Amino acid sequence: MRAVTFRRPRLPRTRRGQRRLVQAVMAGCVLALLPATWMYAATGDRLRTAADVPRTDVAVVFGAGLWDGEPSPYLAHRLDAAAGLYREGRIKVVLVTGDNSREDYDEPDAMRAYLTRHGVPDGRIVSDYAGFDTWDSCVRAKTIFGVDRAVLISQGFHIRRAVALCQAAGVTSYGVGVDAKHDVTWYYGGTREIFAAGKAALDAVFRPDPRFLGPKEPGVERALAAAAG
Repeated sequence: MRAVTFRRPRLPRTRRGQRRLVQAVMAGCVLALLPATWMYAATGDRLRTAADVPRTDVAVVFGAGLWDGEPSPYLAHRLDAAAGLYREGRIKVVLVTGDNSREDYDEPDAMRAYLTRHGVPDGRIVSDYAGFDTWDSCVRAKTIFGVDRAVLISQGFHIRRAVALCQAAGVTSYGVGVDAKHDVTWYYGGTREIFAAGKAALDAVFRPDPRFLGPKEPGVERALAAAAG
């Protein structure tokens, strides 16, 4: 059996070749950073704290995983922020959007149960069971639930992407980035966002349909009408 040998890639030997290699690397770096630059530019004046976010009818809380059927600590922080905004009268309705692609995994219902335990009336909560990713959630908020303006709630490492995508989907958005412990999950999330920015830019440009669209749902309209009545 012949041994397999691997050859190291040869670097250019001429000054001209080396210059072209450097230029190619620099161009690659610039292209890689363009999506993140767009994301920061699109959200520069749209991030707020829970204390100064404008009063808005609807808040959107994005799913962030379940642990044994209960919201993960990261998701619980998002829901705590939403409940706080509701108690302070800054929002009227909470749209919880998450993954229910399997019968044994239901983010929206777990989010609803958590919010009701923390003082948000069940009638003020609307569930989106097909929020499989951020773009899907934003498009469905606009197209299916009729949300034109919203406060978005997520962790700081994700909130810019959420705002940029919802803005692209036609939802005038303000983002509240909740605090989170800088643990392994936080660093993973921050690193993931570097790569997710590229997909976000493509979604904003090409505007693909969500994985599941479905008929329009009057849940948000009804909840707002009940809040007004």
